[in-house]
Amino acid sequence: MKAILAVAASAFVASALTAYAADKTHDGKVVSATAEKLVMTSSDGKEHSHKIAADAKITLDGKAAKATDLKKDFRVRVTTKADDATIATRIEALDKNPDFEKA
Repeated sequence: MKAILAVAASAFVASALTAYAADKTHDGKVVSATAEKLVMTSSDGKEHSHKIAADAKITLDGKAAKATDLKKDFRVRVTTKADDATIATRIEALDKNPDFEKA
């Protein structure tokens, strides 16, 4: 019985850690962008900023880009660390493409 409880507890902890480790993604529009910082409005219209991680993957219309390529009103999908929503680890931006690429 103790072995079953130990396995069940381990499975619960592992699933909780996996859920916690999942990155968070949200969409919005660019207000401004520098090499280190993205200011955006979210889909609810609230303005906020993200520090851009040094190793962040940035794309524009599906192609590799730099943060400074992002212009005001471009649509963006920002992925942040699960434990720190202020740091962007991935930024997908759209200028000409109508939709974000499918994951």
